[in-house]
Amino acid sequence: MALTRFARQAKRPHGVCLKMTAVATLGLCFIFVWSMFSNPSSSLTTRRESFDDIAEPVSASTRVRDPGNVSEESEKARHVPSNRDKKRKVKSGLKEKDEKNVTGSVSSSVHTHNSGKKAGRHASTRKREDKIESTKETEKEKPEEGSEEEDSEKEEEDGEEQQEVVDGREENLDGEDEVKEGTEGDGDLVESVVKEPEEKVEDENDGSRSNGKTRKRRGPVFDPKAHYTWKLCSTKSKHNYIPCIDIESAKLQSYRHTERSCPRTPPMCLVPLPHGGYESPVHWPESKLKVWSSNVAHPKLAAYIKRHSWLVESGEYLTFPQNQSQFNGGVVHYLEFIEEMVPDIEWGKNIRVVLEIGCTDSSFVASLLDRDVLTLSLGLKDDLVDLAQVSVERGFPTFVSPFASRRLPFPSGVFDAIHCSGCNIPWHSNGGRLLLEMNRILRPSGYFILSTKHDNLEEEEAMTKLTASICWNILAHKTDEDSEVGVKIYQKPESNDIYQLRRKKIPPLCKENENPDAAWYVHMKSCLHVIPSAIEQHGTEWPEEWPKRLETYPEWMNDKEKLIADTNHWKAIVDQSYLAGISIDWSSVRNVMDMKAIYGGFAAALLSQKVWVMNVVPVHAPDTLPFIFERGLIGIYHDWCESFGTYPRSYDLLHADHLFSRLKNRCKQPVSIVVEMDRLLRPGGWVIVRDKVEILDPLQEILRSLHWEMRMTYSQGKEGIICAQKTDWRP
Repeated sequence: MALTRFARQAKRPHGVCLKMTAVATLGLCFIFVWSMFSNPSSSLTTRRESFDDIAEPVSASTRVRDPGNVSEESEKARHVPSNRDKKRKVKSGLKEKDEKNVTGSVSSSVHTHNSGKKAGRHASTRKREDKIESTKETEKEKPEEGSEEEDSEKEEEDGEEQQEVVDGREENLDGEDEVKEGTEGDGDLVESVVKEPEEKVEDENDGSRSNGKTRKRRGPVFDPKAHYTWKLCSTKSKHNYIPCIDIESAKLQSYRHTERSCPRTPPMCLVPLPHGGYESPVHWPESKLKVWSSNVAHPKLAAYIKRHSWLVESGEYLTFPQNQSQFNGGVVHYLEFIEEMVPDIEWGKNIRVVLEIGCTDSSFVASLLDRDVLTLSLGLKDDLVDLAQVSVERGFPTFVSPFASRRLPFPSGVFDAIHCSGCNIPWHSNGGRLLLEMNRILRPSGYFILSTKHDNLEEEEAMTKLTASICWNILAHKTDEDSEVGVKIYQKPESNDIYQLRRKKIPPLCKENENPDAAWYVHMKSCLHVIPSAIEQHGTEWPEEWPKRLETYPEWMNDKEKLIADTNHWKAIVDQSYLAGISIDWSSVRNVMDMKAIYGGFAAALLSQKVWVMNVVPVHAPDTLPFIFERGLIGIYHDWCESFGTYPRSYDLLHADHLFSRLKNRCKQPVSIVVEMDRLLRPGGWVIVRDKVEILDPLQEILRSLHWEMRMTYSQGKEGIICAQKTDWRP
């Protein structure tokens, strides 16, 4: 009856007010009910219970791509949430950079540098609409970031920074053709390793959450109850196996990949020793003159020796006569000839860090070492004679990498000089992208030294046109009568002013969001990166002369106190513990790898031992590699979920400071990193691991299963250290 009367009154003229009142009342009731039963995670002030979804950013380079099963569009849609999480993490890291007071923290200049990488990543992997939407969503979630950082700081223990800065060194999505080329005929090969294990966590109130977050279950790095049995790798390249470079498919005739391409599952087998056995390397500096032939045995090496006089097979040794080299007048004369052409090139003072393209005659590297020049040799993927392995055995810094369409794993503007002698690289092909890559990693005002014995007029003309288009200045061009080698020395501009004077803007300047330091699975760009001009950017000034540059901190590094503390910290550890407290025969150590370098303090502390250190900056860690080069040291980017680019048995000592605790569940099989350490280390070599006790205890059991000898174990509280020595045991 009441409803009938209400309807009759509503038909009257004043019933309009009642209608409006009823509608408003129903609307308010609906809003109240909706707010009571809606998903609590939509509240901007809700505090997270876990930060696993942002603590370990998932790099795009670790995604498995199967063109036969997953479309490109579905791949992009599936990775949108992780990209947004990365964006929040970078912003959060920038916000809290000054509040971190631990050794592993980075300066504000490094954070700004990484922020640029984020923009470059979104520009290449997502559509414009997705970027706008992601930006809006990130802005909405800003109030949540404070609580995230608050809880993440509670996880930091003993100076170990748990926050990870997304660096943007990711694989470009426009390389689909190369994926097909690298995986043709081999279902076990993909361009990168398996995506990290994740478990979807569905919300109780919304089980179908299409944009639901994925959270990784932390768990232990190593399963303490696991038992391991090992077998030898039955690979095509046998004792010279490089997993991410060698092709192991019987269907493919080529020997190596045209690009870096890792197995779908990280190798869990042990690389066999050479057939003739393995001899302990000749000690430095005698190894500059001779090495064991059996340690570098290769089918094509014998034929190469017959054609060249700078290496001679003498009994069980491979010798390198001092008066012989690929330069007729000798390498010493060649270096002096270069200094005469350009007096500003003062080897060992003005020039400290050099990149050598190709590993032909390593006497060039040996002579530069005598002049305090640290030269890193790039062994090209098509070097079938494996001269890069000969260079490593002699004790010289060397790594192996394809050089075709992807950037080399270095930041921009870090090498003082780049040298290429008879490397036969078509610098002018494909729009000159290979030379543009040299321009990217060469320091402003740095030198590019090119020497050839026979000039091809067509190639020389193309090279002249290309170098002019990128404003390289030819400082000298002269043919040495003694060596019969024609040498050209180019210099990169020191400022951007000259770029504006070009008539043709080809190649064009790179876009502002193209990060020059992004180098991990990033394709080469056919553009010119602008030269740094702001004081907070690295590369604006030429470093101090060596050795003063080792202890000189540039203006763009704001946290100088932390850098000094890091240097003093490692000097004390090396002097008081590594050199005295651990029974390592340092006379047998020449090649050292710091698997998680920060500022290069460990490498600086070892300089007095006449060793060289490869400083590896993991791709998921803060980007401190530019500063390592600034100090006059060498380093490289790497993802330890993949195999490193070098031959087996390359290093005498591996140093891992809190590497495993930083990786957490990043890799699918963390134990594969231990297998990779076994591949990298020579028999008789040493490993020093500093980490949490909960990691070291199961790690010891893994090393014992490999028949490694535990030389020293020590723990204090939650932290500890183990020192082990690899044996020549093989199953």
